[in-house]
Amino acid sequence: MYEPNRTGPDRRSVHPAMAGTPSDFPHRSREEELDIQLAGHLAALLAVTDELRALTPSSDLDAAAARLTEQVTRLRGGRTPVRTSGAPTDPRTAALHQRAHTLAGRALVVAASRADTTAAILAAERMDAHSAALSEPKELSAAH
Repeated sequence: MYEPNRTGPDRRSVHPAMAGTPSDFPHRSREEELDIQLAGHLAALLAVTDELRALTPSSDLDAAAARLTEQVTRLRGGRTPVRTSGAPTDPRTAALHQRAHTLAGRALVVAASRADTTAAILAAERMDAHSAALSEPKELSAAH
C-alpha cells in the first residue's frame, strides 16, 4: 500500500534499521569490485586453458597459463588460483577454444574499464590465440 511522504515533526524513516546508521557489512570500492570481477574472469580463462593444455599440449598454452596465474595472483592479493590437473571435462577442443575466447573477451572489458593495461593486453592476446585456433580446423578441412 502507498505510504505518503512523511513531513513535519514525525519524519522517521519507513526503514528504521537502515536510517542514519552505518551498515554492519563492509563496503568495497568500485576498484575492488572490478578487481574481483577481473580475477574471476581470468581464473575461469585459466581453467579452460588448463583443460586445453591437457588435450593439446603446447608451449603457447603453457606460457598463457603462467601469465594468467600471475595476473590472478596479483589481483587476489597474493592468493594463487586453484588449478585443474585432471583430465579435461570437455573433450571438444573447438568448444573449449570458443569458451576461452568468450572468457577472454569478458576479462578484456573489465580490464579496460579499470584501466589495467597488463591484464587487457593479456586478455586481447588470448582472444587472438583462441580465435586463430578456432579458424585452423576450418582451413584444414577446406584444403581437403
